Amino acid sequence: MTKRRYAEHTVTEAEAGQTVQDILTGPLQISRRMIQKLTRSKGIHLNRRPAFLGKPVKAGDVVKAALSFQEESGLTPVEMPLEIVYEDADLLIVNKPPFLLVHPLNETQASTLSHGIAYHFQQQGLSAKVRPVHRIDRDTSGLLAVAKTAFAHQHLDRQLRERDLHREYLAFVDGEIAEKSGTIDAPIGKNKQNPSLRAVRPHAGEFALTRYEVVETYEHASLVRLELETGRTHQIRVHMTHVGHPLIGDRQYGQVGTRLLKRQALHASRLSCTHPTTGERMTFEAPLPDDLLALQVKLKEGIKP
Repeated sequence: MTKRRYAEHTVTEAEAGQTVQDILTGPLQISRRMIQKLTRSKGIHLNRRPAFLGKPVKAGDVVKAALSFQEESGLTPVEMPLEIVYEDADLLIVNKPPFLLVHPLNETQASTLSHGIAYHFQQQGLSAKVRPVHRIDRDTSGLLAVAKTAFAHQHLDRQLRERDLHREYLAFVDGEIAEKSGTIDAPIGKNKQNPSLRAVRPHAGEFALTRYEVVETYEHASLVRLELETGRTHQIRVHMTHVGHPLIGDRQYGQVGTRLLKRQALHASRLSCTHPTTGERMTFEAPLPDDLLALQVKLKEGIKP
């Protein structure tokens, strides 16, 4: 059984007279949706006793909210190797290999990364849902943040929406890029011919912003570091194709270098976030995987994608 942990806040003189709910949504930054779940599971306490949301608080009172509660993962656990970069009671950072879905898209997909994480949780005796904080394409490798509690997820999701959770990628792209750094600001929407793909849609797309910096230049290609300001589906792949430098190996966008690589040459290399309970700023890194290192050697030898 999952042992309950709590986030707590001691009421200050300035906060006296506010309600328990004010403290939960204010200093503890708990969403109203999670407050509803905590109310049902009796996970809100005032001075160690179950609390009513509308009860006024006094200076020195201690308001506590459960960080975790019993819940089913909803997935059949599947044993698989996981490259865990970091883990504590709130946060799991995994270096995802390519060719693996993060979570199932339908009931027939029963061996995704989320199934493997469900098994990992099971081995820890943890009864929790698998909550990836952001998305990463099936064929993209690299860092993925997973919240281990509902409390951690809502904090990390807020960081993602407020662009405080930073993600950097490394990509091998076709051709030499003239500008060594820059910003691609181009709205992205569904492709008119194929709704499962995306395209730059100047008047019908959603705001999308990608920053890039050239790391290395080869005879026929470039290694680029990219930072996402937004998280649109296939954003990097669409933006780099839009500016004339599609990712090597990408079979959906660009069709360049597919003989050299079995997937798009994209790796989530760096991730920074604020820890949901300690408030510490944390940064994680993952080196290029073997298939991209082998591609880099070929490109340095002058092989054309």
